[in-house]
Amino acid sequence: MKSQNVPRAVLAAGVGAVLAATALLYAPEFPGRGAPPPPGPAERAVIAARAGAQAALPDLAALIADREEWLRAHPDDGASWAELGTAYVERGTRLGDVRDYPKAEEALRRSLAERPAARGNTAAQLGLGALAGARGDWRTAREWGERVRKAEPGRWPAYPVLIDAYNGLGDYGAARKAMERLEELHAGAVVRARAAQTYRDRGWREDADAAALDAAALAEADAEKAAALGRLGDLAWERGEPEEALERYGAALGLVRDHGPSLAGRARALAALGRTDGAVRDWRAALARLPLPEYLLEAGELYESLGRDAEARALYERLRTGTWARAEVPLGLLGADHGDPAAAVVRLRAEWARGHRSVGVADALGWALFRAGRAEEALEYVKRATDEGLRSALFSYHRGEVERALGLRGPARRHLAEALRINPAFSPLHAPRAATALTTLGEPPEELPEGALPVAPVGKEKTERTATAGPGTRT
Repeated sequence: MKSQNVPRAVLAAGVGAVLAATALLYAPEFPGRGAPPPPGPAERAVIAARAGAQAALPDLAALIADREEWLRAHPDDGASWAELGTAYVERGTRLGDVRDYPKAEEALRRSLAERPAARGNTAAQLGLGALAGARGDWRTAREWGERVRKAEPGRWPAYPVLIDAYNGLGDYGAARKAMERLEELHAGAVVRARAAQTYRDRGWREDADAAALDAAALAEADAEKAAALGRLGDLAWERGEPEEALERYGAALGLVRDHGPSLAGRARALAALGRTDGAVRDWRAALARLPLPEYLLEAGELYESLGRDAEARALYERLRTGTWARAEVPLGLLGADHGDPAAAVVRLRAEWARGHRSVGVADALGWALFRAGRAEEALEYVKRATDEGLRSALFSYHRGEVERALGLRGPARRHLAEALRINPAFSPLHAPRAATALTTLGEPPEELPEGALPVAPVGKEKTERTATAGPGTRT
């Protein structure tokens, strides 16, 4: 299955960190009256936000309603405008609903109008950075994050914004440095979740799993724990362990029964195990709950693999005609595999020109070029995608097919085999094609072709052997 390089759950965690920077403690105290009453929904969302954690969606909605009501009576409260705007960003990100983003921008700009950045309103600036990231505008997200870091280097919620922005721009060295600084400044589930993603992007699978397990153990609220368990499921799925992935997704769904990323993950795992009825059921539930562009593409490809072409075309059309904030990669892959590859190249080249040079964009652009009949140009991009560190079965498959088209039989065989070794069921459409392509290439030759090894000049071989022989060695 195709996947994004900045998973939506991770981006939402970053927005949660920003919400932490804006959260206000407005729970009343009752001196002399014993323990205060348990927090209500809006207060629970604030408590989660202060820890950088995901609030339950009903609690987040309650916080939004609470801030909207407060601001009707107190329109000059810049801090509450920042809190409201950032809450809109988080809700829009987690629900895949771009309609919250204009409201978020209006609230955050209003916050800056009431309290300008020059007077220390870093909360609204971070909110605008998170909003830019949610929209896929990584350059603007980086600008806001770096502005806050320069003003307050120790403000930890700036670093999740920067990590997302650097990853989107393909600046993985800067992302790793920002991650190191975040670990110096803060601890807890949100930081361990970020570390898991950083390790995963570097190809350090065992470290990623260990950090994700830490995040799950440290998470307190059900929403945060479900997100951590869903992330563990994703890691198991990516390394080709669908049974373990199912267990982890099931645990997440036991806490939040309509957790969209875990429904989608369980659909993938069920399809890999041949349980296609359950996979179709879960894809329907996932799309009803969280209709992300990458999910539409994945579900459509499952339907296509099952011969349900009309349903597949309906999902592809829904993706093609929808209003999306960040969909250039899934739209590019849709065009490359199920539409107009030349148009996909134009779309993805524009994304590349914007500075969006993540491994996901590199892979998609390379694949679109290949599908458009431009394999030589494609090779540079698919190599860039696979060489960064992320172990992606899809990326390896794309590179192998490009190399096969160019007659590079050895590298093609190696990368096609690697794709199937990473995850034998990485895609219901492309995994069988990878296996067929590998069979077509056949086994490597038993003897190296003539000229494969350099021929030493006359007399040189004996000289080198003599020079490297130890005392008493017969040469």
